[in-house]
Amino acid sequence: MDWDLAASQVLRAVRAGRSQVAFSRRLGYRSNVACDWEAGRRFPTAAETLRACQRLRVDVAAAAAAFQPACAHELRAPDYSVECWLDALRGTTSVSALAARSSHSRYAIARWLRGQTRPRLPDFLSLLEVITGRASDLVQHLVPIESVPELLALHRQRAAAKRVAFDAPWSEAVMRVMETTGYRQQAEHRPGYIAARLGISRDQEQEALRSLEQAKVLVRKGKRFVELDPLTVDTDAPAFELNRLKAHWTQTCLQRLAAPRPADWLGYNVISTSEADLDRIRDVLRRAFREIRAIAAASQPVQSAALLNLQLVTWND
Repeated sequence: MDWDLAASQVLRAVRAGRSQVAFSRRLGYRSNVACDWEAGRRFPTAAETLRACQRLRVDVAAAAAAFQPACAHELRAPDYSVECWLDALRGTTSVSALAARSSHSRYAIARWLRGQTRPRLPDFLSLLEVITGRASDLVQHLVPIESVPELLALHRQRAAAKRVAFDAPWSEAVMRVMETTGYRQQAEHRPGYIAARLGISRDQEQEALRSLEQAKVLVRKGKRFVELDPLTVDTDAPAFELNRLKAHWTQTCLQRLAAPRPADWLGYNVISTSEADLDRIRDVLRRAFREIRAIAAASQPVQSAALLNLQLVTWND
């Protein structure tokens, strides 16, 4: 991904129909900075970009909330201290792990996350992609994603994978098994291998693979399936669709409860608390969920596939 090009296209999309000169003046610059930005000669910081968006009536707060509600409060006007937001998004993922998965040094990332320096827009987008795998999702909440061709193909692929996740829920688990070293070390795809790992039928395995091929997430090359691009899929959706997906994975846990495997951990706790402490418990669960996702995103080598299912049910007056 050419993040300089993507940043230039984002800035052009923010400018929209205004001239470069008018756009620069609207942001308070005396020179035509928009020309330099869009040519890739220099770039504003991420914070400057978000302030520009807000000044041009792009709702940055709504974009942050749509992208990740739990961390949205960290991205506040007028300063837009992106370091706090990025730090919340990364959870417990180490700076070393982020550096290993990006073109940035540990020193540069550490300084960005501490707020000692502010990342330019291309650096911000690339680091956001490393942390979440979903930079294009934030971009689409700020500007029309069609205005950013460098991100468009990946964004459409992610949208197709998201649709598959709802239409064929086992496709997510099938993909996770295909990412493990055990599967990748096979000379060819063995029908039934994935089904046996997941405890599903061969027909369910085949349906999931067919859906992933149709969505162009996978492609068959010879006797193997190849993932076109590793994707992190946001499963935000209308409540009825999301609840149906949650019900599928909750039912999967229920079925495993009847015949648990040695490595499974299935627990519960019935509690009574104050309202304030119940809010604290919710916050702990949200943070745990984000941090576990971050750990999984950076984990190497990939040796296991697993299902995490968190629930908190309340009985209130």
